[in-house]
Amino acid sequence: MFHGLVELPARLLCSALFCALAFPALLHATIFGKIQGIVHDPQHRPVAGASVKLRAITSDYSQTAQADDNGEFSFTAVPVGDYMITVTEAKFETAEQTVTVDSSSSPVLHFQLAIASLSQTAVVVGQAETANMDSVTPTTLINREDIAATPGADRTNSMAMITDFTPGAYVTHDMLHMRGGHQVDWLIDGVPIPNTNIATNLGPQIDPKDIDYLEIQRGSYDAQYGDRTYGIFNIVPRSGFERDNEAELVTSFGNWYQTNDQFNFGGHTKRFAYYASVNGNRSNYGLQPPIGQVVHDAENGYGGFASFIFNASSSNQFRLVASLRQDYYQIPVDPNPNSSGNQVYPSYGLHDSEREPDGYVTFSWVHTFNPNLLLTVSPFYHYNQASYNASPNDYPVITNVKQTANYAGAQASLNATVLKNNDIQMGAYGFAQHQSNYFNNVFTDCGTSCQNFGPSSGAVTGGLAELFISDRYKVTSWLTLIAGFRYSHFNSGSVSGGTQTAVVENAPDPRFGVAIRIPRLNWVFRGFYGVFYQPPPLLTATGPLIDLANSQSLTFGSLPGERDHEYQFGVAIPFRGWVLDIDTFQTSSRNWLDHSNIGESNLFWPLTWDYALIQGWETTLRSPRLWRRAQFHLAYSNQIAQASSPFTGGLICPVPVSADCEPPPGLSPVDHDQRNTLNIGANASLPWQVFASTNVYYGSGFTNGLPDAQYPGDYLPQHTTFDISLGKSFGEHDKYKVSLTALNVANRRVLLDNSLTFGGFHYNDPRQIYVEFRWRFHY
Repeated sequence: MFHGLVELPARLLCSALFCALAFPALLHATIFGKIQGIVHDPQHRPVAGASVKLRAITSDYSQTAQADDNGEFSFTAVPVGDYMITVTEAKFETAEQTVTVDSSSSPVLHFQLAIASLSQTAVVVGQAETANMDSVTPTTLINREDIAATPGADRTNSMAMITDFTPGAYVTHDMLHMRGGHQVDWLIDGVPIPNTNIATNLGPQIDPKDIDYLEIQRGSYDAQYGDRTYGIFNIVPRSGFERDNEAELVTSFGNWYQTNDQFNFGGHTKRFAYYASVNGNRSNYGLQPPIGQVVHDAENGYGGFASFIFNASSSNQFRLVASLRQDYYQIPVDPNPNSSGNQVYPSYGLHDSEREPDGYVTFSWVHTFNPNLLLTVSPFYHYNQASYNASPNDYPVITNVKQTANYAGAQASLNATVLKNNDIQMGAYGFAQHQSNYFNNVFTDCGTSCQNFGPSSGAVTGGLAELFISDRYKVTSWLTLIAGFRYSHFNSGSVSGGTQTAVVENAPDPRFGVAIRIPRLNWVFRGFYGVFYQPPPLLTATGPLIDLANSQSLTFGSLPGERDHEYQFGVAIPFRGWVLDIDTFQTSSRNWLDHSNIGESNLFWPLTWDYALIQGWETTLRSPRLWRRAQFHLAYSNQIAQASSPFTGGLICPVPVSADCEPPPGLSPVDHDQRNTLNIGANASLPWQVFASTNVYYGSGFTNGLPDAQYPGDYLPQHTTFDISLGKSFGEHDKYKVSLTALNVANRRVLLDNSLTFGGFHYNDPRQIYVEFRWRFHY
């Protein structure tokens, strides 16, 4: 398809800094959940004055409350996580119950206290209902112990904490894909890290070792969440409540001369908690190479992270999170100029690299007016840059690209509980974005057959403002209704010189959901319909870059925003601590955001398809702690992602459209379409302080962009990889830990991607083996 220019395996740009408006309306606070309950005696009479304590299972974080005259209690500002609720009263035996809280839940607990005997013992009531009635969003909650135990998941650049637990999530052409789409939202403490770009950054948003909990949401979002239907990753960072003036050193070494190192420390008082870390990593293997061998593929990075929480009073909490890091990647090449791959994507003469600095800070004020009214205000700022740098001796082309984005904004929300069973939410979110792009392409050996057009640059300021309202009404204990509305206003700004006119769009997005629990069985059925708007990248191309595209029978057009309609139906089946979740969904999109390239290259530019249709079935299964030693997880997806021309914005074909410029109209699988994916894993605590974990990944193969004798058919071959980790703790309180991890144990190398227009040639990761050492100590 597109012939001959800008050759290079790269990926570009940005997320960045953001500006928004603080709007004290009503919204379910995205940072917190809520726990309510009632305490009664054996005759179901309320027990007034009972003491209720909430304690985090993985840290020293706690809250206390007292049952009122009706025996009722509530905790309003509860961070995402796992908790133990303990109820004590002098005349009764102590009762305990565990509960998991996510950002959309408000579980209601019931405690029936037994009359105290002479020898008082705690009565463990059990675990709260595991099928969530407060949300229709399929959600997976991963804690820091899961991340540490999953093979390879705690490495700085790893996505295994997502891909091993999430149906339909995988990495191809070095980009995370989920539910058939590219775009996902990252949040820290419920506050978004804004990013209107696509296929630009390779570096991570946060080191997995800094995460306390990761909440993964897959579609069916109520109105408190915005644009990206494919996935939301809400990070609860480590806070220091899990520490008592304690530090940890993590270091590793393995093949490819790889190392992932971190030093972190934290502690807390009753009112204040702090956590900070510094990290560094490097390896001779970074990005997925265009051939089975790894050539010119080193990577390194370093950064720091900090989290502070201060409880100024029982009604006011202040939270500050900041991160700063830089990542560097060499761009891998195929060194054989006569190989078949270099006939399509010539890279043998390139020595390019990508450098990505990134900084983020958010401050949150959480104010509790009363148990039924909670305000959260969170200003934030994000800086991001992606610089693609060429060697001056590159052949046959030298390309340099620098994209810088700054976002500054805020999110404000207020959650009000009305008539006990009705949670009303309203709020506002927005940011102002400034983005600047630089591009220069020089052909070094093309004689008179091509033309150099000189460098191009541009800068633009735009922004997004959104208002939202949502209502979650528990009609009965077995029926919950959810309805909401989100309104978005986007302005891309214009570039001086008339090279880009402003795109101004307004999008009203309704959302509806229902959850029904079957009595006794406790199965929860859910349904959802929602509309989503995703703002496009601010800047496409200016000046000589447009001339370069024109020389390849391409051009650039204004990028419209993506508009998605999603249907989803599912059921959650709890059984003795196990939870089986099954759902089916359909997402139809107009102006579906994707990426392409000028010439046969991996230097991506955004574009929008006229229409896309993504359909799938998903299953997750998570076990309780079996025999107090082992836990099992499964994630399976069967889906198809299809799109239809014409291209409606970004890098598009001029009019009239030539036959080889874009696919013919009609739905056809996109480059990252993979019908079946499966992850099965387990972790176990064995005798003598030994621990082990494993994960098996199966993929049925991605779309075949270049069918030939070696790879016939519409899809590339299926592939399976096996990962394992084995370790041992030493000393009191697991002071020392040593582990050995092997990824892709069989070292099976397969061609993942050979799409002509998107992504180029990419092989999967080779076998990696490394040893990790952890040392915890007090100071």
